[in-house]
Amino acid sequence: MSGRRKGKSAAICEPAAAQSVAPVAPLAQADGSKRTRRRKLAGTVLEERIGYRFGDPPTLEMALTHISALKGARNRGGSYQRLEFLGDHVLGLVISDMLYRTFPKADEGELSRRLADLVRKETCTEIARSVDLGAVIRVGSSEHNAGARSRPAILADVCEAVIGAVYLDGGYKAAEEVVERLWQVRLRATAQPLRDPKTVLQEWAQARGLPTPAYREIARSGPDHSPEFRVAVQLPALAPAEGLGRSKRAAEQAAAAAMLAREGVEPARRNG
Repeated sequence: MSGRRKGKSAAICEPAAAQSVAPVAPLAQADGSKRTRRRKLAGTVLEERIGYRFGDPPTLEMALTHISALKGARNRGGSYQRLEFLGDHVLGLVISDMLYRTFPKADEGELSRRLADLVRKETCTEIARSVDLGAVIRVGSSEHNAGARSRPAILADVCEAVIGAVYLDGGYKAAEEVVERLWQVRLRATAQPLRDPKTVLQEWAQARGLPTPAYREIARSGPDHSPEFRVAVQLPALAPAEGLGRSKRAAEQAAAAAMLAREGVEPARRNG
């Protein structure tokens, strides 16, 4: 597949899963041309692993820059944070489309559960590690000494930022190809039917001595013939989680799935 590219940039079509990931030397604190060469090399290696070449390399560099690596006023706009915001939504759209096409018989609730599983922070962290993303993240000396490059939250955030950077550089098609390349194995691995998230959440709560989850409708919008419900689920000592659906039941299932994903509970699969 080949997506839109800027200038003379070119797609790299070999799937990342088929490549052997050789270690990359971490971006150390260096000066002048040596630091520039190392950044360029690190970016090139990452481009090969994700299967996309940037027409505007600074966009990728921003996606790989932790705020601790910025000097002076530490302008957050120069770190990966804005790109993470963009990439999070691009990832959700691409995965939603992949699920819609892959599971034509799945209802809204099942698609929502699969989406929550595939875009959660733990999955993004696994994807980041599969391409050795931590080795090319730019961090300040204090964060470097604290092991920031291996921190799951940072890996997940930078993973989303890279997707956002690909979208800015090459458009939706380019981002779609990268996500499909990196997520396709996990998408196939979720083909086994999933259990009802309300049931899973109730069993999880009971195992911890908590009461039955309480669901509450907090909003309803849209016309009478096609309403959309927003429902919150609550458990003691936990922040509420919300879900949307075309019916109250679908919204309750989405809220339960959101709480399970937030608490790091793997979606349970049916036996057989």
